[in-house]
Amino acid sequence: MNEVVGWLNDVLWSTPMIYFCLGVGLLFSILTRFLQVRHIKEMVLLMFKGKSSEAGVSSFQALSIALSGRVGTGNIAGTATAIAFGGPGAVFWMWMIAFIGASSAFIESTLAQIYKEKQDGLYRGGPAYYIEKGIGWKWYAVIFAFSALLSMSLLMPGIQANSIAVAVENAFNLNAYITASILIAIIGVIIFGGVKRIANVAQFVVPFMALAYILLSLIIIMVNIKELPAVISLIVSSAFGVDAAFGGIIGLAIAWGVKRGIYSNEAGQGTGPHAAAAANVSHPAKQGLVQSFSVYIDTLLVCSATAFMILFTNMYNTVDPNVEGGFIVNYLSEVPAGAGYTQAAIESVIPGFGAAFVAVALFFFAFTTIMAYYYIAETNIAYLARGSYRNISMFLLKIVLLLAVFFGAIREADLAWALGDVGLGLMVWLNLIAILILAKPALKTLKDYEEQKKQGLDPVFNPEKLGIKNADYWVNEYKPEDHK
Repeated sequence: MNEVVGWLNDVLWSTPMIYFCLGVGLLFSILTRFLQVRHIKEMVLLMFKGKSSEAGVSSFQALSIALSGRVGTGNIAGTATAIAFGGPGAVFWMWMIAFIGASSAFIESTLAQIYKEKQDGLYRGGPAYYIEKGIGWKWYAVIFAFSALLSMSLLMPGIQANSIAVAVENAFNLNAYITASILIAIIGVIIFGGVKRIANVAQFVVPFMALAYILLSLIIIMVNIKELPAVISLIVSSAFGVDAAFGGIIGLAIAWGVKRGIYSNEAGQGTGPHAAAAANVSHPAKQGLVQSFSVYIDTLLVCSATAFMILFTNMYNTVDPNVEGGFIVNYLSEVPAGAGYTQAAIESVIPGFGAAFVAVALFFFAFTTIMAYYYIAETNIAYLARGSYRNISMFLLKIVLLLAVFFGAIREADLAWALGDVGLGLMVWLNLIAILILAKPALKTLKDYEEQKKQGLDPVFNPEKLGIKNADYWVNEYKPEDHK
């Protein structure tokens, strides 16, 4: 099993794939004239505009659902593993993929809004929908939907559950089986309540925990503020192979930074568009911009908080790929790569607090991520299963996901992460190709939004005027009064 999973990861996350991810983000940044810089103020303002409706959620709720998926173990354990295998320079490449990935997030989320549908009274959309409607490749849309369903219901929930179980056992010595049982009980109550309950939980829990986590990191930084120049220098020099210790692993720094960056911020992965499509907005670019900002919140704030805590306190190890069982630096003996680094970092400054705090943070971050995974899987079930088969498919999906969470919590961490990387790789490959093909409608939509804003208008979307076909919701069902 480990050999098969390892081979799949070697294929999906080969060197060409890493540079392909970077290249797509850079291309979209150029084509959108670096909207991630030009429209930062607009992104923040749009987060708090709009309202929910019977069919959709507000922009902030959609952002919260997307952040539920983005802010998870990738921010705590994922950042730590990037440093463990790619060195401090991996942090720079996480920042880079977040910066250029914000443009990819805009493209995919805008496309999700353009081609969304109203099914059973709810907005639904995502890569499967825009692939079928925008490109006309039904077969490719089905492949993506199956891949997303496999990843979100079986492969990736295990990472979140496993990280929770490991952190809780480390902090409270609680058996993994007990943690798994508590997890599935809480998640079951939420996901059986539908998308509105998911949105309501997410909009409260995610901002609260993210803010608490960032504030704690600021305390750690302030205590060690004199180390700031040295840490920044270490990150940058390691990223470009200049540092004496880490210069030999520049390739691993890029690879692990990009891989863990994408896992954390999900830009281009195809997960964010599902939540974006649920937003009740008058113009697709509005939610595209909001979702772009979610990438910044995830990586530039939360992931950076983890990285700084670990690097400021020297609570990490970095593996030497050229020496079996060797390390380039070994500051933490017998601590496996992951959340343990973050726990040790906080413990070094606030004794008796770090392990418990990280366990609680991971619990909230990861269980909201599992909620987001369920919503994404549900959306792809809605795409695949029409008519009378939909309800029973939705019920079976809930059971499968809860079982995946339970077994993920009790299995080996290495296998959980490896399976998650396979699921992520499948979705990224399929989605990046699709949004490259479909860039034109998204770019037209951005231009239309900017022109209406210059005229002092609150932008309203008219796909027929722009020559965008198959945007059926906007032509047949959109009502301006629903968005006032």
